[in-house]
Amino acid sequence: MITYFQAIIMGLLQGISELFPVSSLGHSVLVPWLLNWHILLADQSKSESFFLSFVVVLHVATATALLIFYRATWWRIIKGFFGSLNSRRIDNPDARLAWLLIAATIPAGIIGLAFEHELRTQFAKPLSAIIFLFINGCILLLGDYHIKQASRRQSYKQVTTTENISAKLTLRRAVIIGIAQVGALFAGISRSGITIVSGMYSGLDHEDAARFSFLLATPIIFGAGLIKLPDFFSNLDAGVRSQILVGGLAAGVAAYLTVRFLDKYFRNKTLRPFAIYCLGASLAMLLLGLVRGHF
Repeated sequence: MITYFQAIIMGLLQGISELFPVSSLGHSVLVPWLLNWHILLADQSKSESFFLSFVVVLHVATATALLIFYRATWWRIIKGFFGSLNSRRIDNPDARLAWLLIAATIPAGIIGLAFEHELRTQFAKPLSAIIFLFINGCILLLGDYHIKQASRRQSYKQVTTTENISAKLTLRRAVIIGIAQVGALFAGISRSGITIVSGMYSGLDHEDAARFSFLLATPIIFGAGLIKLPDFFSNLDAGVRSQILVGGLAAGVAAYLTVRFLDKYFRNKTLRPFAIYCLGASLAMLLLGLVRGHF
C-alpha cells in the first residue's frame, strides 16, 4: 500500500510539480521508480487501486490552495460571470475572463473524462514518462525562445490584471489553449507548462500566460477531483485513508507556497531553468534505467 512517509513525499511532489512546469503526473511515476517503491508504481497503472483516490485527494488539495491564493480574483470572476448571465452581455473584463476560462476548460474536461483512465494505465510507465518529460523540456525551450523574441519588442509590465488577459485573449485562442492542455494527460507533459507556452503563442506575455494557467488549473483540477471523490470511500482505500489525507495536506501546503513563489517569479523570469531541468532529468533517468537494465 502506502506509508505515511511515502504519502507526504508524493503530496509535496504533487503540490510543487503541478504548478512548476515540470509535470506532476510524470514525477508521480518517475520518483517511485527512482526510489524503488515498486508497489506504489504498480498501483498507478492498475485499472483499480487506492492510488486513484490518492491522486484525487492530492488534486483537490492543490486546487483548494489555488482558490485560496487567487480568492480575490475568483470573487471578481464569479461576480462577472453571474452579472453577464443577468444582463445577457459580456461588458466588463471580469465577465470576459470568466467566459475565457470556461471556453478553455471545456476541451480538456471532455477529453480528460473520456480518455484519462486509459492514458493513465497505458502511459504511467517510467520509459514513457522519461520520453514525454524530454518533450516537455523542448516545449519549454520553445516558450523561452518566444519570451526572448517578445522582450525585444516590448517591455513587460510589473502587475498582471484581469484586464490585460481579457483584452489580449480571444475565445478562439482560449479554446486552443484548452486543447493544448490535453497533452498533460500524458505523464511527463506539464499542464502548466503547455498552457503557459500556448498562452504566449496566443498573444499573452509570459506573466499573463502564467496567471491564466494558474486560474485555469483551478476548475480543471477541482472538477476532476470532485467527480472522482466518491472513489475515496470505496473499499480499495480501506486502511490507507489517513495516509491519503496526510498526503493531501502536504500537497495543499506545498501548492500554496509554490503558487505564491511562481506568481512573483513569472513577472520577470523565463522558462529556461525548467526546460534545462526537464531535459537533464529525463536524460539522467534514461541512463539510470539503462544501467539498471530496466529498458
